[in-house]
This record gives sequence, C-alpha cells and structure tokens, in this order.
Amino acid sequence: MSVGENEQTTGGPVGRGRLDKRRAIVEAALRVFAQVGYAQASLDVIAAEAGVSKPTIYNHLGSKEKLFRHVMTETAARANAKSLDVLTAFPTDPDELRPGLEDVAAKLVDCYCDEQSESVRRLLYAEAVRFPDLFDAVRASGPDQFTEALAGRLARLANAGHLRVEDPVRAANQFIALVYEGVPGMSALGTRPLDPADVAKIVTAGVDTFLRAFGTDAAAARAGAAEPADGPGEVSG
Repeated sequence: MSVGENEQTTGGPVGRGRLDKRRAIVEAALRVFAQVGYAQASLDVIAAEAGVSKPTIYNHLGSKEKLFRHVMTETAARANAKSLDVLTAFPTDPDELRPGLEDVAAKLVDCYCDEQSESVRRLLYAEAVRFPDLFDAVRASGPDQFTEALAGRLARLANAGHLRVEDPVRAANQFIALVYEGVPGMSALGTRPLDPADVAKIVTAGVDTFLRAFGTDAAAARAGAAEPADGPGEVSG
C-alpha cells in the first residue's frame, strides 16, 4: 500500500505525519522567502530549513513557483481564520458599541501584525510584478473574506438602527483602514516592534472617527463624550 493510500484510507499516523511534514515545509518556505525573496530562495535551503529532502518538497508541493503560490494563499487563509474569530465578539448592544468596536479593532490589528501575516504582506508587494495574479488570489483566500464578514456585521447594526451605513463593504474597508492604516509605517512593514500604547491610540482614534462618520446621533455623541466641550463637532454620515 502506498503512502497516499495510507493517508486516505486510514487517517492514522501516516496521514498525520504527512500533514505535519507538509505544514513544516510551508512554514519553512515562508521563512526563507521572507528572508531572501523569491528569486534568491532555493528549494535546497527550504528543505534544510524544514528538515526534509528536496524530493519531498517536490512530492508534496511541486516546483518552487507552485510552493510559493501555495505558501502565500495557505498562510493568508490561516491568518484569515484568526481574523474571523475576532468577529465572534462583535458588538450588538448599542450601549457597548464603542468599547466593542475598540476590542474588535485591537484584536484585528494583533492579527494583522502577526509575523506570518506581515511576511506574506511584504512578499505580496515585493513580488507583485513577477506574480501579478497572486495579489488577487491571496486577497480572495484571506482579506476579502474578512471584509465581507465584517460588512455583514455592520449591515446588521445598520438594520437595527445603531449605525448609518449605505454601503457595508465600503464601510468595512474604511473601518479597517481607520484602525490599521498607521501601523505599517510605525512598524516599518512589520520589521520593528510596535509600542502598544501607540497602537492603542490609533485604534481609539480610528473607532472615534468611524462612529462620527457612520454612527447615529447617539453613537456619535458617545464617541465624542470624552472630548472637551470646544472639541470638534459631529460629522454626519
């Protein structure tokens, strides 16, 4: 019986060992690609990093290009799963809207700042010319799914009268931008540590701005409650 047959028919140690080896290859490949780039990375180095033979990589994932594509889309999908978990605590109570959105935003930024997520993001930009189709493939396996899920949560809040949202997908993209946009520059695209206090300020300001743009009058008022009396007024949206 072949290894493939064992994996499919038994689901036992052989199958688990094969999956573990595949995961080790993917994670090792991501580290190597992130360190030296696609062009300079070699399957020999990746095999050594993963603790497997070069033929094993070919058996599992094929050529370097196929490996790179798989690494990018699979890592994005795993990161997306973590991001989607953040939405399980999405606020529905209008009295908890602001702190709930802050909590979601802070956890989302943590997901985006994960080392593997940052590596995929840098590689995606660096190799955009070589793999122009990969950008869309990675977006489809990760960020686009999260944006749609977030849009759905925002639409429910709007339907309940807690937000004013005409285009939920656009609002979702704007929420993400408001709470995350300053982070890549602060972290030099994930290459230097972030000060949690600075991240917290970005998150708080982003949620405030979001509620001023999309909140009902009551939600916008809550967002500005902590400001001085002569602070900026509400922004209708």
